[in-house]
Amino acid sequence: MKVTLVNHSDIVGGASMVSLRLLDALRSQGIDARMVVKEARGLPHEAISSLGGGLAARAAFVGERLRIFTANGFRRDTLFKVSVADRGLPVYRHPWIADADIVALNWFNQGMMSLDGVRRIAALGKPIVWTMHDMWPMTGICHHAGLCDRFTDRCGRCPFLGRPSRCRDLSSRIFDRKMKLYNAVDIRFVAVSRWLAGQAARSALLAGRHVEVINNAFPLDRYPVEPTLSRRALGLPDDGRRLVVMCAARLDDSIKNLPAAIDALNLYEGSTPIAAVFCGDIRRPELLDSLKIPYVSLGNITDADRLAQIYAHCDVVLSSSSFESLPSTLIEGMAAGAVPVGFGGDGRDEIIDHLSTGYLARRGDCADMAAGIKWAIGAETSREILHKAAAARFDSVLIARRYIDLFNKILAK
Repeated sequence: MKVTLVNHSDIVGGASMVSLRLLDALRSQGIDARMVVKEARGLPHEAISSLGGGLAARAAFVGERLRIFTANGFRRDTLFKVSVADRGLPVYRHPWIADADIVALNWFNQGMMSLDGVRRIAALGKPIVWTMHDMWPMTGICHHAGLCDRFTDRCGRCPFLGRPSRCRDLSSRIFDRKMKLYNAVDIRFVAVSRWLAGQAARSALLAGRHVEVINNAFPLDRYPVEPTLSRRALGLPDDGRRLVVMCAARLDDSIKNLPAAIDALNLYEGSTPIAAVFCGDIRRPELLDSLKIPYVSLGNITDADRLAQIYAHCDVVLSSSSFESLPSTLIEGMAAGAVPVGFGGDGRDEIIDHLSTGYLARRGDCADMAAGIKWAIGAETSREILHKAAAARFDSVLIARRYIDLFNKILAK
């Protein structure tokens, strides 16, 4: 079986990392899996082909962003909260697409591939599986709808465009294009969590369509519960404080809700002293100045083994995001023995068994999250038990086999 994955990048962003892990997991099970990306920024990989960041790629990216920028009233704060996929590179011409038995789409926005590109792949006679890492396939243009429920109808009056009085706007037009595509092309949708599948069931685009639920794959044997590097070698506080870690590609992305994490850490009232560890880019480091506890900000950690060592030193892994489909950081931290604490009501519910393997705080309640941190610091659950709990749900071999079963069912038809 030959499977070609399509994703924007190989390592940039959460969807890229889990797509790369799926690629490796499928190959470990004997599948001839390859991945086509717009940009490859990681180590050379024999099964990854980059389309390159040439003039055509830059033109596609700038053209799409310009259309959004003019439609949203030239607002920068929402410019990357939405995508329209009205232009992209000719992925359908790639020889790995032509050679594939199955094409597995992942996150392909920001000039990687257009909606028309999806139709052209289907026109080649290729069965398509589309793994949804966020809400974009089920909305008009947004990646996370938040509290907006316009996607349950037809979108329009999009709050991300700043023109809530217009029923017919960019979001409704892209919604109509997606509906036309989905009605014309047989796509098997996969949600990475039950919560995301539930959102899909509410969407006017995907309601009534079959959506498989398959979690993301994680090579959890790479996350030891006992570190081999010292705190000092990793740049961590070395004064005996218990450590709470928060990781994100960009910590001050509004969806990650860094202010809530800071508030929760400041409200912590446990008798055991703690320090905070932040991993990821941050454009406004002054946000951390309001922390009342010691902290370190380590920047973006691209070395997965180093990040695993950091997790292994930490006692709590924190997720304060407004919404999460299935946050990798909680799973990785849990696999290394850190107790996961996060707001509930979304994909985090599939990771944490409340008051057993972690703590699910009431959404937006920073005091409850602080209580969760206190509970986690005092929890008696062993690091080995947390590792086994993560492996039982998210181990890469288990997830690869579920995808292989799905691929076989599709090809059998």
